[in-house]
Order: sequence, then C-alpha cells, then structure tokens
Amino acid sequence: MRLFYYVHTGHRIGLDRFHRAAAIINQLGDVDITLLSPDYRIAAEAKDFGIKRSVGMDVVRNIPQIAQHGDKIIFDSAELNPMLLDDMSQFFSTFIRIGDSPNDTKHPKEFLISPYLSGEGIVQGVVIGEHYYEQRPKTIPMALFFGDDDYEKDLEIHQVMFAPFEMDLLMGFYHFLGYEKVLQNSFKTVHDWEEYDEVIRSTDILITASPMAVLQNLAGGGRPIYLQRPDYVNDFIPLFQSLNIPIVEGYDTASLERAVNSISAVIYGKLSQSDHKVVEFIKKTCNLG
Repeated sequence: MRLFYYVHTGHRIGLDRFHRAAAIINQLGDVDITLLSPDYRIAAEAKDFGIKRSVGMDVVRNIPQIAQHGDKIIFDSAELNPMLLDDMSQFFSTFIRIGDSPNDTKHPKEFLISPYLSGEGIVQGVVIGEHYYEQRPKTIPMALFFGDDDYEKDLEIHQVMFAPFEMDLLMGFYHFLGYEKVLQNSFKTVHDWEEYDEVIRSTDILITASPMAVLQNLAGGGRPIYLQRPDYVNDFIPLFQSLNIPIVEGYDTASLERAVNSISAVIYGKLSQSDHKVVEFIKKTCNLG
C-alpha cells in the first residue's frame, strides 16, 4: 500500500495548504509519500520545498487514476462534498483529512486534523513547520504579505491603503511577472517570493491575508495583523481571536491604521506547538512505525 498527500493549491487560492503539506511531509522524514496537486507548477517545484516525489493532476476526481484501492491518503482540500467524502473514505484504507472550519464534523470512516475539534479519531492542532518557532532578530519593522495569489490584481487597486506606512512588501508565488513594478512606489522594499521564509521570520509587524503566514510569524515572536480578504474564507477568525491577533476586515484603511497604532497594547496569545503531535498522529494512524 502506498501513501499519498493530496493538497489543493493554485493561482486562485494560494499556497497556504501547500506550506502545511511541505511542513508535514518534511517532518515525516524518510516515509515514502507522494504529493498530489491539481497545480502542475507547484508539483514541478515541490522538490525545492523538500518534497521528493510529486505528481500534477487535473482534478480531485482523478486521484483513483493514480492511487489504488486500499492505499492511504492525507487529504488537505475544501473540495470535498458528502458524496466525494463517502467515495474517498471507502476507496482508501486510511483517509486522513485536514479541516480548517470551526463548523466541521467528522465522517465516521475518516481521521481528522483540526484546529478546533477533538475526540476519537481526531487530533487538535495546527502545523506550520517547527523551525518557525525559532526566534530571529526582527530586522524588518513592518511588512505586507498580501498572499500568494492575486489574480484580480486587488493589491494594485488597494496599494494606496498601505503606502503611508512605508512598509516592505513580500511578493507572492503566483504574482504576475513584472507586477512589482506597479507596486514599488508604495513600499519601502519589495522582496521576491523566494525570500518568503526570511521575511516572515524577520518581520516584527506582519500584515497579511495568509492564515499560514500569520501563524508562522506569531510562532517566531512577530506581531501579525490579519487582513481578511473578501475573497478568502474566514475559517481562521475564531482561532485568531483566541490568540488575540488583530483582524482587519477587507480594505478598510481606518481599521488598519487603528490596528497598527494600537499594536503595542496587544498581548498576543501563545501558539501551541502542535507539529510533533499531529505528525505522530499521522504515523500512528497510517502504521508508519
């Protein structure tokens, strides 16, 4: 039996789930695992993130064309509907799903990883990569990471909102070639997406629409502000509220100003370091030794 990890990522939804996949796969160590993704670009570049084997595929329904009945899978996607969940949980001998919604429920034949739920066959926690908990000097006072995707060029439309703060900008993986040229006058320094780790870990005040970046920055001692983009789901809002992370809804300049100006009074919660617990849950569930 083989082990697969399916992750939904792409130029319209960003890389948050893929960052989580990379963290889990790397922490599984020498376990033989194949990453599946509907994004051929990330499948081709997955090796740069420490992933040895990856396969691009067209749609989630094509998974059975690659896997065989009785294989095992970690499933990280919001694409599931009740019928597909039934099919997947019957096709695979072990079906582990990663869910982000506070309204999630566990299917009888699945195992679940969730930031909110606990119980039989469930592990509660978030995985960001253990190295993000290592403290680094905060050499960048303030930076914006809008997210990896910006297909509608919303950042260009709303860049005036960020210009007064003279902050740095971290470009996204799926941003358009040359996009930085129309943004550079609104930001102090523009960093390429390849500097992701360095910028996230070295920034004091990180303004970002990426839930994963929020958690990574917080883990390393940063002070993140979450920008809830209108085109993003709000699954992480309850978690961020529990951690006392400031939240700015949409492109509200006044709200962002208030969040930045009052950040010195914010007492951030401590993020529970649950990477190891989640990885051990996967190993035990899949009988990986």
